[in-house]
Amino acid sequence: MQPTVFPENPNFSSGPCSKRPGYALEKLDTAVLGRSHRSALGKDMLGRACTYTAEILGLPEGYRVGIVPGSDTGAVEMAMWSMLGARGLDILAWESFGSGWVTDVTKQLKLENTRVFEADYGQLPDLSLVNFSHDVVFTWNGTTSGVKVPHGDWIPSDREGLTICDATSAVFAMELPWEKLDVITFSWQKVLGGEGAHGVLILSPRAVERLESYTPPWPLPKIFRLTKGGKLIDGIFKGATINTPSMLCVADYIDALDWVSALGGSQATIEKSNANLAVIENFVAQNAWISFLAESEATRSNTSVCLTLNAEPEQVKQIVKLLADKGVAYDIGAYRDAPPGIRIWAGATIEQADLEALMPWLAWAFNEVVSA
Repeated sequence: MQPTVFPENPNFSSGPCSKRPGYALEKLDTAVLGRSHRSALGKDMLGRACTYTAEILGLPEGYRVGIVPGSDTGAVEMAMWSMLGARGLDILAWESFGSGWVTDVTKQLKLENTRVFEADYGQLPDLSLVNFSHDVVFTWNGTTSGVKVPHGDWIPSDREGLTICDATSAVFAMELPWEKLDVITFSWQKVLGGEGAHGVLILSPRAVERLESYTPPWPLPKIFRLTKGGKLIDGIFKGATINTPSMLCVADYIDALDWVSALGGSQATIEKSNANLAVIENFVAQNAWISFLAESEATRSNTSVCLTLNAEPEQVKQIVKLLADKGVAYDIGAYRDAPPGIRIWAGATIEQADLEALMPWLAWAFNEVVSA
């Protein structure tokens, strides 16, 4: 029978993700709107966003946080174009965005001495083959495959190269070994449900040393430049952004950080995401017609949960449309490059009760479309 309990919040998109519970525009601090981002007020808010991020994440001493243009993509591109080429490179890809970084390295930067490690959707490359005398570029969580690296044990503390980690759907949801990561990028429109267009770039002291000791052989557009006269442009990490940011988006981000702080910090959001994943895991264990795309339990994402169904691709589309038409779940179709299936966001802005309400609807929709 058709379920009678609806999720209170049907927004399960994997980006931009659902706003936090209790979100309201009127709760934002909008005093800075209409003012220059370079005013004392504007720089103070931007600087606060940087320091607040470091504080809540518990970053190691000396790590810098900056706000950059172009969402997570801009942050990753900025890091690669500014730092790669000093050493050989190992780059890993097992889904769409990681494959995009491979394209940049092989077809745009055309770096020599590059090794590419790729795996199909649902799998990871063999992490034991990575050479850490090289620089290493990888995603922590494959947003379009629902496959994450299980831990940081495969990264040595005494590595020679830099680790550049695209962590956009992992930060605030997964335990990250900060001291083993030299460049970390994310966009606040993922786990925190913030607005789009802005990226966050985190640099370790080793990454700063690379920037100040190495000049890439290719020209850098202004929007990618992190140094001037051989020195880090430190203002980027203190509130002086490269280009004009949306101060409304920054106010929105600080509101999200306040929410994380009120919950008890990033550990609380990690636990919330894990509890959300458990709801889906219990449902999958009880229904033979649905499976995780991630082949190993240890690599299952607790944010972008990707599932395959015992159904034809067109039937999967019908299921997704039926749930949207009913107002039960929006934007849960698999990413366009991924195998046919569904993708349910389970990050901390999603309430466990809403996922519990969604599961019977998934079963109902499957029976309506496939078993009818």
